[in-house]
Amino acid sequence: MKRFDKADDPRRRLLIQALAAGLFSAGLPAQAQVFGSRPARLPAGQSIYRISGQVTVNQNPATLETRINPGDTVQTGKGSEIVFVINDHSTIMRGDSQLVIESQPEPAPSTSLLVSGLRLLTGKLLSVSRGRQFQVTTNTATIGIRGTGFYAETDPDETYFCLCYGSAEVAALNDPSSTETIVTKQHDRPLYIAGSADPGRSIRNAPFVNHTDQELALIETLVGRTPPFVFPKDIYQAPRREY
Repeated sequence: MKRFDKADDPRRRLLIQALAAGLFSAGLPAQAQVFGSRPARLPAGQSIYRISGQVTVNQNPATLETRINPGDTVQTGKGSEIVFVINDHSTIMRGDSQLVIESQPEPAPSTSLLVSGLRLLTGKLLSVSRGRQFQVTTNTATIGIRGTGFYAETDPDETYFCLCYGSAEVAALNDPSSTETIVTKQHDRPLYIAGSADPGRSIRNAPFVNHTDQELALIETLVGRTPPFVFPKDIYQAPRREY
């Protein structure tokens, strides 16, 4: 299985360095070279804030004009990335990822734009929402969350999950005896959820890896919010716990 804590691609490191340098808040010209536009709440009718590399929505090449809705499948190629919004959900999806955005069953006009779940088939995802309960599904885990920010990585053997803030119910798909209830304020309890382990031992503690508070601030800004904590402008350094 690939390591979840290996360094990300150079483009993401450039983005984080720009955020840490104050470009996010200062609105300097160099910011446009990193983000494409100054971070702000996306206007109604716009789904995609930033796109790079090969990205498809329902197997069709995506552009900044592409609309993303519940029921759609978003996929990124190697070294690609997309930052997008659906209602009050805001997401960064990294390269080599495939995501199914699940909708409410039998949607009526008033609920047809509601997200009922996120099914991450492969890859890496940072996402925020508020006030809505939905389920995140990976190859090895089901995670019920409400009004929270989270980061997930998955492959066929294991899922990495960090609840950045909020509460979640985590369960291993193949081990009903492995469940955890998590409440965190700021990345307090990252986890690995294994696809195969001894009964009751499929969930174990993990270090903090591969996402930052600056990235959370960016995607919260795109839906008109801020993270529910205060952090310095330099790159966030959470305790990298070893277990």
